Amino acid sequence: MQKKMGFTLVEIMIVVVIIGLLAIMAIPAFNRVRQSTQENIVVNNLRQVANAADQYFVQQGVTSAAWTDLVGTDKFIKTTPRQVGNEDYATTFATVNQGFTQLVISVPSLNKNVVYNQ
Repeated sequence: MQKKMGFTLVEIMIVVVIIGLLAIMAIPAFNRVRQSTQENIVVNNLRQVANAADQYFVQQGVTSAAWTDLVGTDKFIKTTPRQVGNEDYATTFATVNQGFTQLVISVPSLNKNVVYNQ
């Protein structure tokens, strides 16, 4: 008589449970890393806006800058910063005034404000 090789139902169920437990542990960790990465991207965008505003103030000798003064193909920021959480840079920074110490923007997908301190 020939013996059939294969897995029993119990062995398959144990493997499925183990995979499920690993997924339960991995998904929250992945989401934390994803959120942290999005926050870092927004902070870098804010840093770019701050640097562009500072350069504009020095070059033009003014104390405030409109978003349109900073962003454009021939301006300090070539393209609008990439949005990662439905944040709105153009509305938030419609005007940037000289002497600012921090930039704050609301990021809806993160349910928080992201702050860049200069």
